[in-house]
Amino acid sequence: MEKGHAVYSTQTKILRGLIWVFMLFMAVLMIFPVIYIVFGSFKGNSELLVGGTNIFPKKWVFSNYSNAWQQANFARYTVNSIFLALGVMFVSLINSTMAGYVFSRRKFKGKEILYGIFVMFMFINVGSVSLRPLFELSVKLHMNKSLISVILISAGGGQATYLFLSRGFVNALPMELDEAAKIDGCTFFQIYRLVILPLLKPVMATIALLSFRQGWNEYILPLVFTMTNENLRPLTVGVNMLKNAGDGAAAWDIMFAGASIAIIPMLVIYCIFSRNFMSGMTAGAVKG
Repeated sequence: MEKGHAVYSTQTKILRGLIWVFMLFMAVLMIFPVIYIVFGSFKGNSELLVGGTNIFPKKWVFSNYSNAWQQANFARYTVNSIFLALGVMFVSLINSTMAGYVFSRRKFKGKEILYGIFVMFMFINVGSVSLRPLFELSVKLHMNKSLISVILISAGGGQATYLFLSRGFVNALPMELDEAAKIDGCTFFQIYRLVILPLLKPVMATIALLSFRQGWNEYILPLVFTMTNENLRPLTVGVNMLKNAGDGAAAWDIMFAGASIAIIPMLVIYCIFSRNFMSGMTAGAVKG
């Protein structure tokens, strides 16, 4: 028994060691591009164009950040990115929580079929095929001169996942809460606003972070919708345009500096709300 237990313990330790090695490898693989960009932002453009395997710069160039801030309209781009990210977040929160509540509590014909279609879109990505018809539609509706159309389209793209989380969380809430509210004279919408919504804070934190990141990192939509209006560009588009800021060769040093500045807000937000994010993901998944 003791020999068998020792063998089992050794196998467990080896397995755990392999898992830790694999996780460490994946972590390095995921974080390497960020490290490369951050250190690359302190390199000269000539050093970046030559390439090589050296991550650390041979000569530290701190002026890349001031050049990026001056040559690109970073103040305007930052305001546009914040507006876009917050808009996507608020639209996603309102739509997903209301839809999750309706799909969980309201009974109507075809509910499960409709919900199945929504969930199906969690695994289907139309991609750039839909860009042209969406852009033409926004032009006909005279919505192409602001970021509103980008917000609505971007927010609509992630609703399936957010709806899945919201419905799963509402399903776990006892129906007695709704019945008690009905006895007090609350309508269906009042139950959502006064009873259900305050209880959705964990999953709402998750949806808020995911949708904010989605809006902040959005690139293709703003690129297409702001081609004729530079003042509407968010940071993702503005940073990419920095590669053309140099004379002749692409200004990769300035672009790397701009990219490093652009990732700071998301890093700060995740550091602050990471606990709420994980608790919301767990609650929405387990209680669904």
